[in-house]
This record gives sequence, structure tokens and C-alpha cells, in this order.
Amino acid sequence: MKLHIESMTCGGCARSVTATIKDVDPAATVDIDLPGKNVKIESSLPVESFTKALEEAGFPPR
Repeated sequence: MKLHIESMTCGGCARSVTATIKDVDPAATVDIDLPGKNVKIESSLPVESFTKALEEAGFPPR
């Protein structure tokens, strides 16, 4: 799944986004494209699990 996170603007944001995703699914594979503000997640969990956690962490995805 791919998510666009407009508020992810720096390496610290990318680390926070990665940590939030790993909190939801420790086995998830996370690929961050910081210049494009995109996150690719490989997980067996539904996308809603991640969007809710990212919104709560202050990184609402589109």
C-alpha cells in the first residue's frame, strides 16, 4: 500500500512515521520516499490500521 503524507518534511518525521507503522505491525516493511512525501508499506494488515495510527501521531495520510 502507498500513502502520501504531506506533513512528513524531514528525517525526524520519516523516523516517527516508520516507528508508528512498526508499532501497528512490527513485521511491516516500510519504504520512505521523503522528497515525494510517500510511504510504501508491505503488511498483511488493512490500510485503515495504519491511517488511524498515523493520524493520531500527527501525520495524516492521503
